[in-house]
Amino acid sequence: MTEPSARPSRRRGGRSVRRAARSAATDETRPFITRGMAPVEMLDEEGLATIESNAETILSEVGVAFQSFPSALDLWRDAGADVDVEHELVRFPRGMCRRIIQESAPSSFIQHARNSKRNVLIGDNATVFAPNYGSPFVTDIDVGRRYATIEDFQNIVKLAYTLPQLHHSGGTVCEPVDVPINKRHLDMVYSHLKFSDKPFMGSVTAAGHAADSIELARIGFGGDLMDRTVMVSLINASSPLRWDATMLGAATKYAQANQGCVISPFILAGAMSPVTVAGLAAQALAEALSGMAYCQLVRPGAPVVFGTFASSMSMATGAPTFGTPEAGQAIHVMASLSRRLGVPFRSGGSLTASKIADAQAAYESASTLLPTMLAGVNFVLHAAGWLEGGLTFGYEKMILDADQLGMMEVYCGGIDLSENGQAMEAFLTNPQGDHFLGNAHTLKNFETAFYRSKTADNNSFEQWSEEGSLTAAQRANARWKNLLAEYEPPPLADAIDSELVEFVGRRKAEMPDATH
Repeated sequence: MTEPSARPSRRRGGRSVRRAARSAATDETRPFITRGMAPVEMLDEEGLATIESNAETILSEVGVAFQSFPSALDLWRDAGADVDVEHELVRFPRGMCRRIIQESAPSSFIQHARNSKRNVLIGDNATVFAPNYGSPFVTDIDVGRRYATIEDFQNIVKLAYTLPQLHHSGGTVCEPVDVPINKRHLDMVYSHLKFSDKPFMGSVTAAGHAADSIELARIGFGGDLMDRTVMVSLINASSPLRWDATMLGAATKYAQANQGCVISPFILAGAMSPVTVAGLAAQALAEALSGMAYCQLVRPGAPVVFGTFASSMSMATGAPTFGTPEAGQAIHVMASLSRRLGVPFRSGGSLTASKIADAQAAYESASTLLPTMLAGVNFVLHAAGWLEGGLTFGYEKMILDADQLGMMEVYCGGIDLSENGQAMEAFLTNPQGDHFLGNAHTLKNFETAFYRSKTADNNSFEQWSEEGSLTAAQRANARWKNLLAEYEPPPLADAIDSELVEFVGRRKAEMPDATH
């Protein structure tokens, strides 16, 4: 047995410098997660085929409403569907929507970022984490729950840019209610372009807002998108079995411009679908098939993502519930159906009904996030910051969630079976009965060997007490404040910034303020 010829040299500067160096080693930003484990299947071939058949029955015999959007009815009629103009209802021959999608929709695609190093792969064995979406309220432990502002929106974008566990800037990370409702999309998209260079989502609250988003993206990307997909945007069905003019208008604009549409039925089982997982899955599949196929009629080859937001509700009170086992089962089933269809899949997140970042928030979020990863979800919206069933964004919750996302990356990354991963050199150089702390293999790997949490406290009770007996939420509070204090914006050319500001100002001047 031979001793190592030399030990690694000791860094100068003391514990704080070494701790910072170790932290930096684990803070490397990867553009997305490449999963090293196969998805977990909950249903066999027969079960999945049954749900697919049921979805085709819904499409052919019940139909889907395409309301107040005559051009959609025209497209479907020309494609061979049975269109009831009076009731704005479309019935589809069995297999029609699936065939349209499989003929042209990409199985995966790149969403380009302003910084090409942050481009994300959506599909295949990739997982992309995006933050909270759509909350009108924000909360922190200093001020409490309040209406969100544009400053909050900008803070969240900055945090999502800074946190390495988030690969995507998201979309409506909160609703800035201090900006008129018909103009806030301009400030939101500008904020994504100004304060981050990660990929982002466009506005879907009107077809005109989608057009504005595309124009802002064109400016932000230097004047020409070159047919690149630089946005994915959330197109929600009005479940059950209905598409409204707002979503269809936005989807049409984005598909025409080759921008991604995340076609997502929004279902609380028991209210917007039957109470069973199989019934929910058949309905969600039918709705998603009709929406994705519509995008392909608008522009064959336009990128689409099969999305679901599926949860349950209390049969006693009618309140939405999150982190339930049935919702986890639905994620698994829908992910399998998406793979069989051959398109990327969006679902999951860190969902909770809790009002604050407490134990309920932790276990409900974990009960959603784990099936999200095991099922192989490609695009994860609401991955960080979600509280109160989506009504509230939590600053501390975002930090705590990001910590969990980092753990999920390690968990699903697969087992290292390289020569270093097998660690045989450690066995061959370590006497029986001796610990491995001083072994050369340990010294070579200790800085990156295990995931290092930024918020968990693993110290002794005495040290924890001496340092203030802080709760996890209090530690997260200090962290988000520190991240904002140290935030440095990504590069953005002055000429591009000026053109963005001019466009936002001109569009705002062209319309009066609206309050609803």
